[in-house]
Amino acid sequence: MALKTDKRTGTSQPRLPSWMRRSVRESEQVLSLKKILREKHLHTVCQSAGCPNISTCFQKPTATFMILGNVCTRHCRFCGVAKGKPKTVDTDEPKHIGETVKLLGLKHVVITSVTRDDLQYGGAEQFASTVKQIHHFLPSASVEVLIPDFQGNETSLQIVLESGLDILNHNVETVPRLYRDIRPEADFERSLEVLRKAKAFSRTIITKSGIMVGLGEKRQEVLDVFKKLYEVECDALTIGQYLSPSGSSYPVQEYVRPEQFEEYEEEAVRIGIRWVYAGPYVRSSYNADALMKNVKETHGG
Repeated sequence: MALKTDKRTGTSQPRLPSWMRRSVRESEQVLSLKKILREKHLHTVCQSAGCPNISTCFQKPTATFMILGNVCTRHCRFCGVAKGKPKTVDTDEPKHIGETVKLLGLKHVVITSVTRDDLQYGGAEQFASTVKQIHHFLPSASVEVLIPDFQGNETSLQIVLESGLDILNHNVETVPRLYRDIRPEADFERSLEVLRKAKAFSRTIITKSGIMVGLGEKRQEVLDVFKKLYEVECDALTIGQYLSPSGSSYPVQEYVRPEQFEEYEEEAVRIGIRWVYAGPYVRSSYNADALMKNVKETHGG
């Protein structure tokens, strides 16, 4: 496999294969949405993390709002979000998001955040307030939250679960063996507990997780993760290709071929996970509206 070398860091990683190349253009709709976000002083993970699907999603329009600022207290090597000391929490943020959701007429809204280990409840109150403001301004919208692990704090998790959300998403991100190198401040078993406790709290809440491939994991390790997620009754799973966001980030070890994604999707479904979405450009909140539509059709909502 051909390698390319980053001139700044001297690190090498595989060259981008043909199936990962795509053209990006920003329509008037995309530019208009970005303008609204700037005016409301709101962040999206699409912009802060450099998501490759930003133009596709913004044209729908859909966006994953990122609350609690855009500076993370953790140092995961796969993530492109800025790291360091966050600013004070903006208490008007939930209302501004609610207003924006109504302005855009969104049917399904995804809320995520940087990890805020500096706060007593990890920012759980801000998640809950945001969900409630969305329902206040647009009662018909369904809401998905993509949360950090809150350091295992059960009170934090309960605050979020009691907010009226539809989907509780928490990503395991990679296989346990790679945690030390890729997300050293996280714990695989702790992440599984978040999903298990969410399902135990309410059988009607859809639980969801995501994993990246191309980080050096082995096929059997990925299948073992699927089994662990099934054991905690995880309802939905996204599987996507890891892309290094910067020269200082963890390098891509492999570009997984499309047929391997197809196999992973089939295996996850065979193991028992109900909704699985896999592909090179799949991300945790990519096509989240489609998942919610499938959930409603399944449950007659």
